[in-house]
Amino acid sequence: MFDWITAIADYTIYHLLNLSEGTSLSESLHFFVYDSIKILFLLFIVTLIMGTINSYLPVEKLKRFLQEKNLFGFEYLFASLFGAITPFCSCSSVPLFLGFVQGGIPLGVTFSFLITSPLVNEVALALFLGLFGWEFTLIYAITGILLGTIGGAVLNLFNLEDDLSDWVRAIIEKKQTARSHEESLSESFRERIPGIVSEATDILKGVVLYVLVGIGIGAAMHGYVPDTFFQTYLGSGEWWTVPVAVLLAVPLYAGASGVIPIIQVLVVKGVPIGTALAFMMGTVGLSLPEATMLKKVMTMKLIFVFFSTVALFIIISGYFFNLVL
Repeated sequence: MFDWITAIADYTIYHLLNLSEGTSLSESLHFFVYDSIKILFLLFIVTLIMGTINSYLPVEKLKRFLQEKNLFGFEYLFASLFGAITPFCSCSSVPLFLGFVQGGIPLGVTFSFLITSPLVNEVALALFLGLFGWEFTLIYAITGILLGTIGGAVLNLFNLEDDLSDWVRAIIEKKQTARSHEESLSESFRERIPGIVSEATDILKGVVLYVLVGIGIGAAMHGYVPDTFFQTYLGSGEWWTVPVAVLLAVPLYAGASGVIPIIQVLVVKGVPIGTALAFMMGTVGLSLPEATMLKKVMTMKLIFVFFSTVALFIIISGYFFNLVL
């Protein structure tokens, strides 16, 4: 499927740059060229598809649907699925999270969205598809959606609404669409195409630097880091490596576009897949910048409960992937 990308990488490294095969430099550069083209190509295609879906599922419509219907607990799944089709990192998910809270949606349901959105989105899925194949991508997507669904339901049991700050209720939504919701619904698909393409292009522009940096780090690790390095420190498979990976990930804020290429190399170097994924989920789904933003709308108690619950589920997911894969 991607033979044409391999041909481009081969020609660039071995003919244009005239580097010899098998050296650390040529291996690193070949990895960088191949993965950069493949990932950015897949990212744009998947973003177009998800943007099309997203254009038919406006936030206001979702809010009214969740408020008016008795869904018998399925609202957590719906919120998690909505999080999966929104292209946000943990920090950029916070404004939409606030909109949900303002709309009167139960806090647990909003948490389902906040958990899943940075973990499962078109950026993450496009990267996983290019690096690990569709089977693993499907397993990861289902796991991330279940993580948000169950996590939101569990958090809702704690009745944490009183731990929201007064500032939440004082916020007035500033972002207004140029056209009304009714007008957007009347648009034909052809009329939506320019907006979808523009949104996909903006997303690509917004993450391309992080993608290239992440692939660059992965390429350097691929070509220069000894195979035994990660096997020695994270590849033992000991039970404690998964929780330690999550704890180490929290201070390291990054989007999926930057960290997934690194995860690929960690796995190649011998780190168990569950440990590597736990590190990735912790980096993408939990971060100090996110906690700082949430401090404006939550008490420290609520932030601690939220982070602890999500971290626990990520650790469980890491053990699951290590056991199954």
